[in-house]
Amino acid sequence: MKGYIDLHTHSVKSDGSMQPAELVRYAHSRGLSAIALTDHDSTDGIKEALAQGEESGIEVVPGIEFSVQSDTETHILGYFIDVDNPGLVKGLEAIKKSRTERFYDTHRLLENIGIHLDIDEILASAPNGIVGRAHFAKAMTEKGYTASVKEAFDKYLSAGKPAYSGNIKTSPELAISLIRGAGGKAFLAHLHLTKKSGEQLERLLSRLVEMGLEGIEGYYTDYTPEMGREYRALAEKYSLRVSGGTDFHCKMKPHIEIGTGYGDMAIPYSVLEEMRA
Repeated sequence: MKGYIDLHTHSVKSDGSMQPAELVRYAHSRGLSAIALTDHDSTDGIKEALAQGEESGIEVVPGIEFSVQSDTETHILGYFIDVDNPGLVKGLEAIKKSRTERFYDTHRLLENIGIHLDIDEILASAPNGIVGRAHFAKAMTEKGYTASVKEAFDKYLSAGKPAYSGNIKTSPELAISLIRGAGGKAFLAHLHLTKKSGEQLERLLSRLVEMGLEGIEGYYTDYTPEMGREYRALAEKYSLRVSGGTDFHCKMKPHIEIGTGYGDMAIPYSVLEEMRA
């Protein structure tokens, strides 16, 4: 028995609160057999995580999560990537610059609805220079604008809410191309956030498959049992692989635990084995 895994986690190199090595040690302490580090638009923590994985005896999959252009919200996960691939390195340099524009957009949108946050404090909370919505959510909670990080997302920061910035320059084609060019496999993350179902979701999947998508996130913290079954059935229909993870951010999203999400997740190692096939 190889135990359980979590293939969607974030470190301080994007919008998590743990250093990559600390994250790996924590995953090991929680009894996981493997994790993927999938920081937003960044691979800066991968080598540290891989080294700690060897030391701790837990498998670490090098990954990334791209935010891509969409009429709602779409993220692409990349697994098994070569972080030194020149095309990926160059592509990430440009993407990180565009994230800065989105940061100021989000701050402006919050100001417009009477939520006043100090820009320098937000930047200071993101030591790697990659500010995500979780940084804003944590600051909003600390300042008393929301009761929790989850409430900040639900009321203000999710797609369609008043402080959601759709200023994303990365196309799905570019994200998938960068992942595949770096020897990786591209997966569509948390399908429910696309706010598409039925024929609309299938059309989206068809387009992404044509671009080189190889899988979908079939297990995720916020999925209902019905969602999980629907998405895994779609994966089978389109001959796609299935991944799974909690979207762990530690203190940035304290309601989500690594490996178990809200306490009831258990993704078997066989999922990772099938992803490699």
